[in-house]
Amino acid sequence: MIYHDSVYEKTQISEPVLVDLMAADAMQRLHGVLQHGISGLIGITSPITRFEHSVGVMILVRRLGGPLTEQIAALLHDVSHTAFSHVIDYVFDNHDGQSYHDDQKATYLAESDIPTILFRYGYDWRDFLDEAKFPILEQPAPRLCCDRLDYFLRDCHDLGLATHDDLGKAVSHLVVSGNRVAANSLDVAQWLAYTFIAADDASWANFREVGLYEVTARAIRRGLEIGAISDADIWGTDEPLWTKLREQPDERLQSWLRLVSADTGFVWDEENPTFRVSTKIRTIDPDVLIDGTMIPLSKLDPSFAEYRQAYVQRKRGKWPMRVVAHYA
Repeated sequence: MIYHDSVYEKTQISEPVLVDLMAADAMQRLHGVLQHGISGLIGITSPITRFEHSVGVMILVRRLGGPLTEQIAALLHDVSHTAFSHVIDYVFDNHDGQSYHDDQKATYLAESDIPTILFRYGYDWRDFLDEAKFPILEQPAPRLCCDRLDYFLRDCHDLGLATHDDLGKAVSHLVVSGNRVAANSLDVAQWLAYTFIAADDASWANFREVGLYEVTARAIRRGLEIGAISDADIWGTDEPLWTKLREQPDERLQSWLRLVSADTGFVWDEENPTFRVSTKIRTIDPDVLIDGTMIPLSKLDPSFAEYRQAYVQRKRGKWPMRVVAHYA
């Protein structure tokens, strides 16, 4: 098959196992799960899907020479994301780790159609659970890896932080050495590192977006409390869950839902916050390949190390948010 991607453009995928996995019910569900959760659904961010990201990570692993098993792991790495993606981490008080989908991955996969497809090609689905076994796909922060790179490249263009030419240049300077992803250009490593922080500030750890995540999480939590929605709804897709919540007459639930709007404001207020909330802070410290040696950018560019440290310090902790409603 020929797959057209917004970042990597045209890619030919000929391996039957990859084609069949992409067509699996569990993977197709991700067409209805937005990467940015509620901010994507109400139009604050672009409606990028978990399917697009998952296939994108697979393509990047492929371009960097990763074996077929690692491409499979890449394709499946986000298959257990719930509706609204990381909003669910706020529902279950995992703001900082944002790993609910990872914690539930084995349970979700076991009950999906993925094990049967993998068995058909001689694979055991359990071999793809531990992403640490696939170092091109996944690395501990702040290292580069294909998962971290793909969501960054995909988002920074839509956030207005990069052009398609910027994306192409960055991808062309990515290399693998010792099963680790690095940049082979200091300039590209600096662009990646600084633009990644700009993307985090603009979206992933943006004050308003975090506030909207928390408000939405409280609505979902209320829906679960009163039985208006169930776990089965969470394991569906965004639109049906959103519709079901909005149809419920419960006033507490509706009072939270009315705040889920691009018009809602969020103000830093130490004295009278509506709530205090923390979030995951995302930064990278790219390795640069120089004469066969991997050197973190922070060692080559002390000013970046200081910039990154100051950013993390500024963002960490619980933020006192006062919600300002603008509905009539």
